[in-house]
Amino acid sequence: MKKVLVLCTGNSCRSIIAEALINSELNRFDIMASSSGVAPSGKVNPNAIKALQEVGASVDGLRSKNLSEFDGVNFDLVVTVCDHANETCPTFFGSAKKLHCGFIDPSGKEYGEYVKTLNEIRETLLPIVKQELFGKTIKDSALSVQTN
Repeated sequence: MKKVLVLCTGNSCRSIIAEALINSELNRFDIMASSSGVAPSGKVNPNAIKALQEVGASVDGLRSKNLSEFDGVNFDLVVTVCDHANETCPTFFGSAKKLHCGFIDPSGKEYGEYVKTLNEIRETLLPIVKQELFGKTIKDSALSVQTN
């Protein structure tokens, strides 16, 4: 099982969406995601939950988490999804690959912006996660591996 940690500042929206999408759509590739905030808000944005539910992603157990909950966990990949988290990302993740893939924060905007962010995360981040973890392009439909 490949482990991914998605970091954001507040861990209330973008990182939560990424965690849920990775776990819902990439679990068949033995990829499991967690998310955290470098300054967690302690709450999950209800519009993020609504957008996830509309696409059928599981929202069970989603919550805003402190980075300290992951002390001692060996991640294969650490992804920052906001500029602040990228700038302040802790460097104690050992040999984990690290990358930044930023998305605009929809917090405080109309609901449609949450849907837009979810779609951007799905279309941009999920293929990057597969590429980084396997070094290959994986076809979703056939569940086969195709080398570049």
